[in-house]
Amino acid sequence: MSRKIINTPDAPAAIGTYSQAVQVDNTVYVSGQIPLDPKTGMVVAGDIEAQIRQVFENLKAIAEKAGGTLNSAVKYNVFLTDLGNFGCVNKVMEEYLETPYPARAAVQVAALPKGVEVEVDAILVV
Repeated sequence: MSRKIINTPDAPAAIGTYSQAVQVDNTVYVSGQIPLDPKTGMVVAGDIEAQIRQVFENLKAIAEKAGGTLNSAVKYNVFLTDLGNFGCVNKVMEEYLETPYPARAAVQVAALPKGVEVEVDAILVV
């Protein structure tokens, strides 16, 4: 079993004791991404749609560093502080992904780091 740490400056640096992603053989486990601008480390300004877009830009940068794309995902986990934003998640994901879509879970949580409204993690096969 080979284990490789994936890290890119094009996604936010880890804000805790974790890596942006870990690759084991051809599977990449991407840590949860929140809507941080990788250049400033600050939460992006704007509404929930802007936050979701930034999350997917961060996931995209990590996927590309691992040699894949967002369409390499076999599973996404979406965490929302308001499940009422589920439709907006679908709208943004349709723009970033091609069919057939990967598996996905979406759950409402009480709170997320830095007070953001969305976090998404992923499992990729590259």
